[in-house]
Amino acid sequence: MQDYKVYKKIELEDPVMVAAWPGMGSVALGMVDYLRRKLKALRFAEIKIDPMSVLDAVEVVGGISKLPKPPSNTFYYSKGPDIVIFESEVQLAGADGLQMLNRVLDVALDLKVKRIYTGAAFPLPIGYKDLSEVYGVVNKEHLRDIVTKSGVKLMEGGHISGLNGLLLGFAAKRDIEAICLLATMPQYAISLPNPKASSAIIEILCRMFGIQIDLNELHDYIKDMEERMAVIEDKVKDVFTIEEESPESHPHEKKIPSYIMEKIERLFVEARQDKAKASTLKKELDRWDLYKLYEDRFLDLFKNNQ
Repeated sequence: MQDYKVYKKIELEDPVMVAAWPGMGSVALGMVDYLRRKLKALRFAEIKIDPMSVLDAVEVVGGISKLPKPPSNTFYYSKGPDIVIFESEVQLAGADGLQMLNRVLDVALDLKVKRIYTGAAFPLPIGYKDLSEVYGVVNKEHLRDIVTKSGVKLMEGGHISGLNGLLLGFAAKRDIEAICLLATMPQYAISLPNPKASSAIIEILCRMFGIQIDLNELHDYIKDMEERMAVIEDKVKDVFTIEEESPESHPHEKKIPSYIMEKIERLFVEARQDKAKASTLKKELDRWDLYKLYEDRFLDLFKNNQ
């Protein structure tokens, strides 16, 4: 069950919306969180969900258990230009996810939002030093030119998992324009935050909105994360193909398709909500010889049940 609670009635002029849910590399959520803070956006509404629909563990502090706070799903706004921001802390699946998605679209229609932007990761066999490029997917033909004129490449094929992707299709059904910006990131690091990819999307949005945002804080975070990723990249280079290496020099190396990495990430989300899905996840990890890489994360799924 979900309730929509309004804290403040607002009036906006020709607004756009930026919406994001958790996903690979925390790319979309990192983008929207940074935008919200730097624009000093104000909360005006919230989607409250039944905590029982997402809880699968208790927090323990000093030997005492307590139920954690339910994840927030909050709407914010900023003026000049008028921007609505929706930031969710949970990636819901199935009917619950679609209910939330439709509520977000209801708000967009009520506020006469002309276009919704969201984001996602585009995992590729690249290294952490590589630039993060931004690709775009639109839900209406005329938006293709808007995307390419902003220096974004069109994504030619594939799929976008989760609510960040589904938003495009459901927005089109309600005649709302929508654009998803996907930033490239190393395939081996989808379980780690990738501020470089988030930053790449923010730069495109600033160009599209005609605004300027100080990215220095994000650049410091990028530096810290790349120091961690340098160590990780050495450990996983035998599993993933890094683009700067010649494919001919590794004729027998097994590449992991990006759609498989997205599937694994989606299975982790499902397994957290339903432990019965863990067996499907384990089979997929074994199929691609990735269990060793994800072993700690896989076992964490069961720690709270012990």
